[in-house]
Amino acid sequence: MLAGGEGSRYGGPKAWARLPDGRSFLEACVATLLGGGARQVAATLPPGSPDPGIEGLRALPLPEAGLDMFASLGFGLKALLGERRWIRVAVLAVDHPLVRPETVAALAGAPGPATVPSYRGRRGHPVVLDRLLAEEIVAGDLQGPTLRDVLREVGFRELPIDDAGVAANCNTPDALAQALATANRVR
Repeated sequence: MLAGGEGSRYGGPKAWARLPDGRSFLEACVATLLGGGARQVAATLPPGSPDPGIEGLRALPLPEAGLDMFASLGFGLKALLGERRWIRVAVLAVDHPLVRPETVAALAGAPGPATVPSYRGRRGHPVVLDRLLAEEIVAGDLQGPTLRDVLREVGFRELPIDDAGVAANCNTPDALAQALATANRVR
């Protein structure tokens, strides 16, 4: 999970932002990933962050402030590659706390080296990568400068999903309010 940003548009790190039910974005994303079948969850966090004490979460504080998302992704993937037992990884940005667990499961089960969800034609998160693609990113064979650029280079499968959360980028309090209003109308 990518949660290491400063959250300047949100007013602070989005990992600690709260949903109306009281959970932090980080807690909601961990629950989504675990509920979708993830065997382990790791999150890049702002430098110096204490371990948030969320069951099932491996906290990975970034080594320095100001790293872009692709560098944060590489840092997280490098830590995960030390574990031998996984073949696919779901990359979820913490500002997408409304994704449903069944979406993660559907994406993880899709074939191909990379799968991107879309909701009503809008691509979003999480993006699922196979281990070989993750290894190439960490090795510097695929340098971005963004994951979107890497996916354009290697190709990906777009999987239409009936989950507005994949396209709900809650990067400001207003964006969260709008995403919640949309989710309530869709239900």
